[in-house]
Amino acid sequence: MTLTIDLNADLGESFGNYTIGNDDKIIPLISSANVACGFHASDPKVMLETVKLIKESGAGLGAHPGFPDKEGFGRRYMDCTDEEIYSMVLYQLSALDGIARTVGVEMNHVKPHGALYNATFTDKNLARVIAQAVKDFNPNLKLMGLSENNLVKAGEEIGLQVVHEVFLDRAYENDGTLVSRRKEGAMITDSKLAVERGIRMLTEGKVEAIDGTDIDIKADSICVHGDGEKALQFLREIKSALEAKGIEIQTM
Repeated sequence: MTLTIDLNADLGESFGNYTIGNDDKIIPLISSANVACGFHASDPKVMLETVKLIKESGAGLGAHPGFPDKEGFGRRYMDCTDEEIYSMVLYQLSALDGIARTVGVEMNHVKPHGALYNATFTDKNLARVIAQAVKDFNPNLKLMGLSENNLVKAGEEIGLQVVHEVFLDRAYENDGTLVSRRKEGAMITDSKLAVERGIRMLTEGKVEAIDGTDIDIKADSICVHGDGEKALQFLREIKSALEAKGIEIQTM
């Protein structure tokens, strides 16, 4: 049986006079795009332009909701009530969905951004609130979260289709969570090593943690950060390596 994998990137994160990433070059290389919804980054014009690019490429469109923190790029945790989290997720999904429908594109999935995503690693209640907001908005949307972690588990519990996400450019702790960006070694900048890790995740279901131990991992979708210094190089090398192994890239 042919192995398949989704390849996703976080995009549409420019806003105003600030340009972030290389969206026009990255979108043709991926099968799924997670688009910022105006809280941690982006603005209405950028959202519209990004959705149009995604429509042209045929990639799956996903919402990338985050905390309302453009200054911190959504990477600073905010202590919010369940109602605040629920409503801010609904607000952002509504914004992107409205633009997408106008352009003639249907949203495919949801993947929280930054600190909102990372907080679900240890906060099961937060994961449940996000999952419920997604289901209430549209039960046909897929929920993407860290492989085998709280967000995908919360989605499964309420009947959503979930996507187990893995990262090639991030190091893992031995509990399967991502190493904090504040720690040395959190980011993997060697593209050859990143590709080798990705192939092993797919073929063996294993990844080496930062302490040298092997951990089990499930890979439905591989993320490469669109704003990374070597994002384009990573994507090109990943696609080439996957094709050489006979692994097909398909939208989730």
